[in-house]
Amino acid sequence: QHIFWFFGHPEVYIMILPAFGIVSQVVPAFSRKRLFGYASMVYAVAAIAILSFIVWAHHMFTTGMPVTGQLFFMYATMLISVPTAVKIFNWTATMWRGSMTFETPMLWAVGFIFVFTIGGFTGLFLAMAPLDIQLQDTYYVVAHFHYVLVAGSLFAMFAGYYYWSPKWTGHMYSETRGRIHFWGSMITFNLTFFPMHFLGLAGMPRRYADYPMQFADFNMIASIGAFGFGLMQVYFFLFVVLPAMSGRGAPAPQKPWEGAEGLEWEVPSPAPFHTFVEPPKLDATATRVIG
Repeated sequence: QHIFWFFGHPEVYIMILPAFGIVSQVVPAFSRKRLFGYASMVYAVAAIAILSFIVWAHHMFTTGMPVTGQLFFMYATMLISVPTAVKIFNWTATMWRGSMTFETPMLWAVGFIFVFTIGGFTGLFLAMAPLDIQLQDTYYVVAHFHYVLVAGSLFAMFAGYYYWSPKWTGHMYSETRGRIHFWGSMITFNLTFFPMHFLGLAGMPRRYADYPMQFADFNMIASIGAFGFGLMQVYFFLFVVLPAMSGRGAPAPQKPWEGAEGLEWEVPSPAPFHTFVEPPKLDATATRVIG
């Protein structure tokens, strides 16, 4: 188990760190501000990467681990919440008093911050060994890791798709369909996984095919939400991705987002092959290609 979790826990951070990078691009672009506390964001990423290798055994509090080991992994797990909270604070501070607009990429980025924060708070409860022993292998754990990982991998991926797809495909997606996809996914996601917190607190174990009737109502709500969430992703593929890939949409300008920064916005949409034959020359602020 130690060998498995020594791999398994850093692996979830491998999934979340690219999401942090995507959100750190999208939020400043639609806030029309530079990312607040850039240096602290970089140090927070490094801290998360390092700490991710010393928290693996918080999955093993019920395996007979010595109390000293439980204490170490409990405190290490609680410590990793600090750099994560730094990132949440920096994104929020970036939005503060910014000239914000809520195109679909920004909706997904804000949705990511909201859902990921809930997942982070529930993780703090599981970090404490006495509570984790009670909640181990219950639906509370299922709710927690879906709030972290679906937000961390899926919501940020959608934010990245809507943000960069005009550059990839050369065509704009439908903003109305993007908003339908976001709100449908956000509502059905919470409908699916939020009731699982209550199921876990009531003692329902995970991986059971049958359960007492007192758990039936919340399970029914979660099942309805899960079907809805899955259907929203079918909607995304059929009515957002396919039209853009087949060229049914307005031609994308070179820079569709006013506040976007980066070299990709300095070339036509879609980006040509061999974009920069020579390394591009930047002006003093490193935001614009010259020559």
